[in-house]
Amino acid sequence: MTSSSAPPRKVRRGRGRGRRPPPPNSLRIFAPPPVFWIFPFFLFQSLPNLVILSQSLSKIACNRLQKELVEWQVNPPAGFKHKATDNIQRWVIEAIGAPGTLYANETYQLQVDFPEHYPMEAPQVIFLHPAPLHPHIYSNGHICLDILYDSWSPAMTVSSVCISILSMLSSSTAKQRPADNDRYVKNCRNGRSPKETRWWFHDDKV
Repeated sequence: MTSSSAPPRKVRRGRGRGRRPPPPNSLRIFAPPPVFWIFPFFLFQSLPNLVILSQSLSKIACNRLQKELVEWQVNPPAGFKHKATDNIQRWVIEAIGAPGTLYANETYQLQVDFPEHYPMEAPQVIFLHPAPLHPHIYSNGHICLDILYDSWSPAMTVSSVCISILSMLSSSTAKQRPADNDRYVKNCRNGRSPKETRWWFHDDKV
């Protein structure tokens, strides 16, 4: 009986099966863990507005509008309903006349266009056709209301503007157009913005 002795096997130690230790100065890249965004259920309808932002708006304006949109969903002004779209720079808002007024249960639509530097600059707010008959509302939807122009403040919001417009409607004692309606509308046929008009605010009673 013969026996043979084999040389001892060298055991190679590593950092895990099938892996080799990285070189001393190598760059190690770690993939971040997945991130899951959680939105309250009632915000899903407005999700496009929160995601699709207009490139013509400043970062401050985008952040402000997203905040106002969330606050609107939580606590909307009475008599108004935001119609969800995929454009955060233009809001379309349904307005319902207050009970006990000349406009009770009548439905109108407001269009709000936000400038690049909102809220430092006032938004453009008009009524879509047909505009309500009112001494301070022209047939093309332009509104003669000081807070939309000279008296605008960055502290104001879309909700506060809507409340002011509803208050203006509710206090009206007559359904009629401004005395200069035809002349004004004719001068605006080229698509002039109401913000380009030099308004004279001399009567806060209607």
